[in-house]
Amino acid sequence: MRAVTFNGAGGNEVVRFEERPDPVPGDHEVLVAARFAGVNWADVAQRLGNYPAPPGSPADIPGLEVAGVVQAAGPQVRAWRAGDRVFGVVGGGGLADRVRVHERHLAAVPAGLGEDLAAAVPEAYITAHDAAFTRCGLELGEVLLVNGANGAVGSAAVQLGLAAGARVVASVRSAGAGDALARAGAVVASPDKVAEQLAALGGADVVVELIGAQNLQADFRVLAVKGRIVVVGTPAGSDGAISLRALMGKRASLYGTMLRARPLEEKAAAVQAFARSVVPLLAAGRALPKIDRVFPAAEATAAFDYLVQPGKSGKVLLDFG
Repeated sequence: MRAVTFNGAGGNEVVRFEERPDPVPGDHEVLVAARFAGVNWADVAQRLGNYPAPPGSPADIPGLEVAGVVQAAGPQVRAWRAGDRVFGVVGGGGLADRVRVHERHLAAVPAGLGEDLAAAVPEAYITAHDAAFTRCGLELGEVLLVNGANGAVGSAAVQLGLAAGARVVASVRSAGAGDALARAGAVVASPDKVAEQLAALGGADVVVELIGAQNLQADFRVLAVKGRIVVVGTPAGSDGAISLRALMGKRASLYGTMLRARPLEEKAAAVQAFARSVVPLLAAGRALPKIDRVFPAAEATAAFDYLVQPGKSGKVLLDFG
C-alpha cells in the first residue's frame, strides 16, 4: 500500500509518503481499497505529537476515516464482502490507499455518491450527527448555532440541522466562506453579528462549538433556557472559565465529545446511528458535502498547510489515484 506516515513528532519535516505492506484484516475486520482520503485537524495534532492514535491503531499512519471498496474480509465478517462500497471511521491508518477497519465501523455508500464525495463524509458527518443529535437531541424547529461552520464538521452540522428542520445560524470568520451554507438555507453571520441574529430567533437551543474556549462565554450569553452546548473542537484554545451561575440560571447543559478514542461498541453505535439517519439523506441527494480542495497524496504536506489556513469551505482530500 501507499501511505502518508509520520517519522516522529514535529512539523512537515516528519511527514513521509511510503510504500508499506498491505494490512491484514483480523477476524472482524475488512481491508478497504481507497482512492481518496480525508484530511482532518486531528492529523495535524498527531503530527505535532499532541494526539496519538489509540491502542490497536497504526501509530505512525494518520487518518481517521475511510471510503472505498472492500478488497478482503476477515473470517468472521458477515456484513460485508469483496466489492462492497463502504465508508466509516478508524482510529488511525486512514491516509493510505489500503485501510484496515472493523466491520461495525462501516456503512454502505449510496449508489449515487461518487468516490470523492464519499471520502468527504465519514468523520465530518458522523461527528456532527453524534454531537448535534445524539449528544444534544436537536429537534425540529429548534435553533442551532454552529461556530466554525465553514470547516468540514461545521458544514456537515449545518447541512444536517437544516435537513432535520432546525433553524441554523452558521458563524464564519472569513468573507465568502459561508456562501454555500447561505444558499442551503442557513443564516450566515460573522462572530460579532451572531448574538444579534440569535436574539431575533429567541436564542440558541443547541450550540456546536468547533473553535474552542474563547467562545464559551459568548455561547452561554446567546443560549436559550435549557439550551445545550457541545464542544467538538478546540483549535483556538482548550482552557477557559465558565460561569456556573450562567449554567444554572439557564438550566443549561455543557457536553464534550471525542469520537476517535471511544471503545469499539460506542464508536459502532455512532456509525450505525449515522447509517440510519444520515445515509438515507445522502442517497436522496440531500445534505451533500462540499469539497474545498483535493491534493495528490504525495503532496500531503501541502494539504496539512492548507488545512490550517483560514477561509476554507468544506473538506480537504488526498488523491491516491
